[in-house]
Amino acid sequence: MTAPVAYRPATAADVPSLHATWAEAFDDAHVVRLWSGDPGRLPRTFVAVQAGTVVAAVYYLPRRIRDAAGGVDLVGGVANVATRVRARGRGHVRRLLDLAVTAMAADGCAWSLLFTGTPGVYASSGYRPFTLRYPTGRPAAATAAAPPTGWTVRAEPGVEWAELAPVHAAFNADRPLSTVRAADDWRLRVPVWYSPPTELLVARHRGRVAGYLAATWAPGDVRVVETAALPDRPDALPALFRAVARAAAARDVRHCVARLPADPAIDAALPCLLVAPLVEADTTGMVRPIHATPDHVAAITAAPGAFHWPADYL
Repeated sequence: MTAPVAYRPATAADVPSLHATWAEAFDDAHVVRLWSGDPGRLPRTFVAVQAGTVVAAVYYLPRRIRDAAGGVDLVGGVANVATRVRARGRGHVRRLLDLAVTAMAADGCAWSLLFTGTPGVYASSGYRPFTLRYPTGRPAAATAAAPPTGWTVRAEPGVEWAELAPVHAAFNADRPLSTVRAADDWRLRVPVWYSPPTELLVARHRGRVAGYLAATWAPGDVRVVETAALPDRPDALPALFRAVARAAAARDVRHCVARLPADPAIDAALPCLLVAPLVEADTTGMVRPIHATPDHVAAITAAPGAFHWPADYL
């Protein structure tokens, strides 16, 4: 006789089994690390338990995300969705998402956001995909020109995250779909996502951080995953892009993915990074209205310049 399955919030007693479920589904250690940094994680982690073992899990974290009209929505970010191999195909995730969405509604979340490579899992729970577009192509030719007087651009793996926070906030102040980062995001989430081998370049003007860029290098390829500059220092972006182009030439890198939004300052500086760029589409994002209307959510994902940075993933 098959043991019944209970669908409920997680408890401390479930944690070892929950970790084992995630270990079966994910290779990345950051899954548990990020989850463990959330003090409210257990009531917002929903589990399917059979014979005392967690066989599936869904977790969400309320985030503050900018809308298309200059406001900020409370959004339920879904992550760590996993089902043990032996329990797949039985509707566990759909039932757990129902519990999670009910809890998000009680928390006051306007809508829900997730990123996935398996969109079919979420469609029956009301999630709909959206597309983010960004340029890609051959790195620009390297230039030997030094930064103008007063400027430095160099890798700073030990930079204080608090120095970058105001640059990020200013650059994304009106960017739909971007996260309003809190101190805990800079303390935990950003260092996890942008730790080595991701390289952090910092542009300083007379010692003050004016811009930064995060890039991940692989043989023959570089992926720019975030950049920002102070509004009164847009020249930080071409300086950062030229630094990437020089490093690409030195490493014989022939392909660059610039996972960057359509933005006037970025577009103006982009020739310093890419030659004849093409446009790629990221279709891994999905949204579901909760208290917000579908039109409100659609306006956010379709807004010019809308973007969600990888360091804000759960």
